[in-house]
Amino acid sequence: QVQLVESGGGLVQAGGSLRLSCAASGRTFSSDTMGWFRQVPGKEREFVAAIRGSGDVTHYADSVKGRFTISRDNAKKTVDLQMNSLKPEDTAVYYCSVDKFYRPLASLTRGVMDYWGKGTLVTVSS
Repeated sequence: QVQLVESGGGLVQAGGSLRLSCAASGRTFSSDTMGWFRQVPGKEREFVAAIRGSGDVTHYADSVKGRFTISRDNAKKTVDLQMNSLKPEDTAVYYCSVDKFYRPLASLTRGVMDYWGKGTLVTVSS
């Protein structure tokens, strides 16, 4: 069993920055792929970013590429999402997730993950 707890959400003005953090507990971590997704009420959950266990391989949605950075600390079992140049359209609940089977990117971006956190709300005002 894995538990994921997100933190760092809040209200920020457009152009500002926020750093989200996800703390994982349970067995393994360093071999797991970690991901961030977001969801606006009434819309489908959307892939944001993912990072493989080594930390050397990352993937981003086109909408956040160049603005967001995903990173991880395997010793602390945390994964962060640094969000810069935030836009009102980034407003959403952000979820941390874990893939324990090294699924291909196509599966990850469709949200095929094994565990999910409860989410943290990010609101970007214009």
